[in-house]
Amino acid sequence: MKRFASVLFALALALSATFACAAEFDGALTLMGSSTLGPVISQVAKMLVDEKKTWNAVDPSLPAVPIRIVVAGSGSGEGIKAVVENSANFGLISRPLSEKEKASIDGLKAYLLGTDALTISVNPANEIAKLRDGLSTEELAKIFGGEYATWNDLDAKLPKDPIVAVIRDIGGGAHKVFQDAVLKDKPVRKDAIQAPSMGALVTKIIENKNAIGYASSGISAQNEGKLIPIAVDGVKPTNENINSGSYKISRPLLVLKKGELTAPEKAFVDALLSPAGMKIVSDMGFVPAK
Repeated sequence: MKRFASVLFALALALSATFACAAEFDGALTLMGSSTLGPVISQVAKMLVDEKKTWNAVDPSLPAVPIRIVVAGSGSGEGIKAVVENSANFGLISRPLSEKEKASIDGLKAYLLGTDALTISVNPANEIAKLRDGLSTEELAKIFGGEYATWNDLDAKLPKDPIVAVIRDIGGGAHKVFQDAVLKDKPVRKDAIQAPSMGALVTKIIENKNAIGYASSGISAQNEGKLIPIAVDGVKPTNENINSGSYKISRPLLVLKKGELTAPEKAFVDALLSPAGMKIVSDMGFVPAK
């Protein structure tokens, strides 16, 4: 999935900036931010439209206008910005909120949809997958920090092929999670390929047998067999290990709101957190919050 700043996972037209009363609501809600969360939100929106079609079928107090949901993904940073500036009903982020960010949003409400692990993934043709079940945090830091230039530097049994490290753009939420969990204060290697989306990152791994990257567990699951997730410090990225916290490279999937929910916004949040919404989160390879 490429960055979709201008792409609308649309069942929709435009955003009504405020809702003074139900009669003024034109049926549209807008969500902006994380490209990881975008497809999940779009699937829940499609479910709601297919089942209810108009808002009054969701809540009799709402007008009989078509349900229209706009989802625009351009990264977690844009999700924060959208909430701060009131340019969307909701912001989508796939990383923890900093204390500074929490303080910058009056009346902040954060809804946890699930947890996403950043799986260390390699191409199935990479011999590391046959030689090892996983890598240590220290080894990953040396790979992504540039201390290891070839796979042979990691293990003498491996060929002297160059390591191709693939990361998300350094300003994105995913890389911050990886930086904090693995690299710490060490800068990322200068020749790392910065992918604009998780979909692009996974594609790079699939295309290059020497590539290694941190793929979202959801997208990794959607590409099963095309790449191989490996253990970190002996812990595999299973749902059980992600939920328990024993798999260390993980991040929350959050929907943010500034101020009180309007009736349509509450109806959509309820759909996201419903059993059907949680099933979509699970079906897309993430660990649901409920």
